[in-house]
Amino acid sequence: MAASLEELEQRLSQLRTELRGAVRARDKAETARIRGALREAEAVWEQALESEAGPDGEALLTEPSPPQAPATAGEPHRGEPRRKERPTHGSIPIREQVHQALTLLGAPASPKLISSAYEAFFTESLVATKLASLRRDEERSFTAQGYARPYYICAALTHDRLVPARGLLALSTWPVERRIIGPLSPRADFLTHTVGTAEQIQRLTTAGHPAPEAAWRLLRRFALTIPGAYDAAAPELDPARVIAAARAEAAVHQQEDDQQRQSAAQRACAQLADAQQLFGAAPMRDALRDASGTLS
Repeated sequence: MAASLEELEQRLSQLRTELRGAVRARDKAETARIRGALREAEAVWEQALESEAGPDGEALLTEPSPPQAPATAGEPHRGEPRRKERPTHGSIPIREQVHQALTLLGAPASPKLISSAYEAFFTESLVATKLASLRRDEERSFTAQGYARPYYICAALTHDRLVPARGLLALSTWPVERRIIGPLSPRADFLTHTVGTAEQIQRLTTAGHPAPEAAWRLLRRFALTIPGAYDAAAPELDPARVIAAARAEAAVHQQEDDQQRQSAAQRACAQLADAQQLFGAAPMRDALRDASGTLS
C-alpha cells in the first residue's frame, strides 16, 4: 500500500534530522546517502500531493483548462479558455506558484519567465515583482530551520565564483549541477524550458484538455529561435517537432555544458556549506561589508 502524505512527511522529517546529524559528524558518505534518500522521498511526496489533489486540484502541474465551447463565427478556433474567478483569500502562496512554474520549465529561470509560464498554464496570475524578496525570505527560513520544508526557492549559481546568478531562481530539490550557470548554460536551459513547455501542452492535449492560447504563444516564442522547430507553412505549431528540434540543438552543447556544471558543482560541494550551496557564496562586495561594517 502506498504511504499516506502524513507518513511521507514523517519520513521527510526523520531524514532531515538524520541529515543534520551526518553533517555535524562530517560523515560525507552518510550525508550523500541521506541526501539521495531525501530527494527520493520528496519526489514521492510531490506525487502523493498531486494524487490527493485529484484532477481539479491546485497542486497538479497538469491542471486541465475548462472545456472550450464550440467556436462560432468571429471566434478563433483555439481561443483563450474561460477561467473561473477565485476569491483573493483562496490564492495559492507565491512560493508554490513559483515551484509549479519551475517544475514545468525544468531549469533555472528569471522571474519574468516564471510568471509567464505560470500564467500560461494555471488559473491565477503571478506578479513577477513579488519574486524580488522571495529568495531572501527562503534563505532566512533555511538558515533558521534547515531542511524543514520539502523544497526551497533558491538561487542558480555562477560556475566560476559560485555566487547567486543575477535574476535566476531554482529549486533546492535539483542537484547542484542543475543549478550551475556556465557559459553555455543559458542556451541549454532555454532549450530545457522549451521542451518542458511543449511536453506540458502534449500532456494536456492527451488528457483531452486543450492547452490555453497563452501556452501556445509561449511555445511559439521559444520555437521561433530554434532551427527546425517552426514550420511557417504548417497551419499549427507541432509540439513534437519543437521538442525534437530543441533536443537536437541541446545535444550539440550538452557534453561541454555538463562538464562545466559538474566541475563547478564538485567545487561547490567541497567548499560551501549547505546554505551556500542553495543560495550562493557571499559576493566579494558583501564580504567586504561584513568584515568592516562599511564598504569603502
